[in-house]
Amino acid sequence: MAGQAARSERVGATREAILDTAERLFAENGVFAVSNRQVSEAAGQGNNTAVGYHFGTKTDLVRAIVRRHAEPIDLIRVRMLAEISPDAGVRDWVECLVRPSIEHLASLGVPTWFARFGAQVMTDPSLRPVMVEESLSEPSLHRIIDGLRRCLPALPDEVRAERNDMARQLMVHMPAERERALADSGSTPRSSWDDAATGLVDAITGLWLAPVTAR
Repeated sequence: MAGQAARSERVGATREAILDTAERLFAENGVFAVSNRQVSEAAGQGNNTAVGYHFGTKTDLVRAIVRRHAEPIDLIRVRMLAEISPDAGVRDWVECLVRPSIEHLASLGVPTWFARFGAQVMTDPSLRPVMVEESLSEPSLHRIIDGLRRCLPALPDEVRAERNDMARQLMVHMPAERERALADSGSTPRSSWDDAATGLVDAITGLWLAPVTAR
């Protein structure tokens, strides 16, 4: 039993090392610029096939990275939804949309790589479905989207779709830019992740409440 427990711990440590290394390399270089062999070597694995052994394909590895962040982010989102007021407005729902991932990033310390990794994945047509399936299909997220929709009943469908795309771009790329600046020891417009979340909530709330020009 002791031997099995020790082996299980080693396997777990190896998997975590591979996930940490892959997330960093993918964030800094792009997913398809980094081979599974490079990930194995950078993770200190003597066996260059370690990634395939523990995770399978590169897509499976990406899925595992997304999944280990999606779970704690969803826990924060569920917590916020439990506290939301029955008469919540647009800003309240945007807070629930924006803050969970930002709070999670803040909890990881400096440097982090997940925001840049997410930006890489979301801009890759072949990998984007992985992110959508693993982190953008949670019931909690759909509840937020429904709440936001109820606050804006008069918004035309095509405008709603357009602004949803705009909001998603801000939510994906602004944290990635801040993360990059922090990793490079550069200056950032906001002093903390919490302040950055406030600025992002302000911008996205304004986006949803902006007037619609008749065509």
